[in-house]
Amino acid sequence: MLVKAIIFVLFSLLSSVTWADVETTDESVAASVQEQTAAAVSNKTNDVATASFAEKPLVERYILDELKATRHDLQDLERRLTIEITDRELDVAEKSLSYAEQTVNFFFYVIAGVASLVALFGWKSLHEIRVNTTKKANSQIKMIAQSYEEKFQTLEKDLRRKTLRIADNHIEIEKINEIHNLWLRAQKSQTPEQKMAAYDAILKIRPGDLEALTSKADAAMELKEFHWALSICNRVLDMDDTNQDAFYQRACAYACLGVEDQAISDLEKAIEGRSSLRELAADEDDFENLRGNDAFDALLTCTDS
Repeated sequence: MLVKAIIFVLFSLLSSVTWADVETTDESVAASVQEQTAAAVSNKTNDVATASFAEKPLVERYILDELKATRHDLQDLERRLTIEITDRELDVAEKSLSYAEQTVNFFFYVIAGVASLVALFGWKSLHEIRVNTTKKANSQIKMIAQSYEEKFQTLEKDLRRKTLRIADNHIEIEKINEIHNLWLRAQKSQTPEQKMAAYDAILKIRPGDLEALTSKADAAMELKEFHWALSICNRVLDMDDTNQDAFYQRACAYACLGVEDQAISDLEKAIEGRSSLRELAADEDDFENLRGNDAFDALLTCTDS
């Protein structure tokens, strides 16, 4: 019984030390990978999010170069992360094998000592002690192997999740580039039909884009499709009831249809939200029917308090 107690105490101490070292190494690897990946993706996402594609046409080439550089940086980041995680996993695996080897050697030394005691005092046969000790050693090694296998699976899932996130970012960057090119094509279009085709392409990529919808309403006004423009503006206002561009375009449509009161009401709402629309309305050809209307003239001549 004394020999069993000694073996159990030595075995418990060795397993506690080995497990603590391996757990610390594994946690530091996971924390380092997570911090590097989160910082890189966050920095790149923030850099892309700060670009303005519709309001600064003079820096279009710069924006495209930045997007291309961002895509390359994300690809390099993915490769670096893969290499680093692989190296860390190999390092952890090597350490775990070293710990296992040390554990096995220690157990054999213990077996040798205990066997000598057994042979000396005749408590148990050497064969029985060797069989029992081997079973315990195999059990502990199996537990350690299973633990590391679970941790490796967790790291693999985390790496796959981050890889999918990087792939999603690539897809979003491609969509942004395509939408930007469509806006440029719409600006260079000579006919309302060409503009309408560009806006439809933008809405196909990103349905519900309010700016594309209001621009499409403007193109419909150029085509003299006033009811169509009115319908598009109503759709925009259903999604955003404070959209000044939609109120302005709907005011133009109502004016061309002869609904003066509703046109003035929508124009007033648009100017309340953006006072710069007052100067645009003063030169707007679609408001020709409203000229001479006292309410319309008063709306254009009043100043912001």
